[in-house]
Amino acid sequence: MRLIGLTGGIATGKSTVADILRGLGAAVVDADALAREVTAPGSDSVREIAEALGPRCLGPDGGLDRHAVAALVFADPQSLERLNAIVHPRVRALMAERVATLAQAGAEVVVLDVPLLLESRERYPVDAVWVVYAPQELQVERLARRSGLTREQALARIRAQMPIEEKRRRADVVIDNTGDLDALRRQVAALYGALLAP
Repeated sequence: MRLIGLTGGIATGKSTVADILRGLGAAVVDADALAREVTAPGSDSVREIAEALGPRCLGPDGGLDRHAVAALVFADPQSLERLNAIVHPRVRALMAERVATLAQAGAEVVVLDVPLLLESRERYPVDAVWVVYAPQELQVERLARRSGLTREQALARIRAQMPIEEKRRRADVVIDNTGDLDALRRQVAALYGALLAP
């Protein structure tokens, strides 16, 4: 089994690449989806987050108010660290379980879709890191358009992550997402085909 770590910056197109890989037959384990699982209403994670960050992080259903959490942590690095310390260990444990299950089922390629992969690479023993790349100005433009943010708000979210140029430098494979969707599909299909080649 080949274990690929897929990452990128916010609004670089990582989720689109994950969807393309899924369509090609790869098993994709999505860290963001696992984070939603471990922060379900009533979970220990949600209780700990409310204790660490305050009750304003909770919605009416007792679950996380994700917009309130995002606004808080992207403005305060210490709050982001506290949130990550609560959520990330649980996500990694659940991810390890999913990978083990896929390995037992005979999956040829498993893709770990992890936004903060390079920030904690030692915790993700992947065979290769694939970074989905778009320059920062394109990230700002896409994020502002997608999420209705101002330029300053978009930049604050982008700057809360490792710079995309640094991620690009550390990648084993760079997927350039500055073109159109067809170009991206061709690029990803070629990379996936090479993985499956004898």
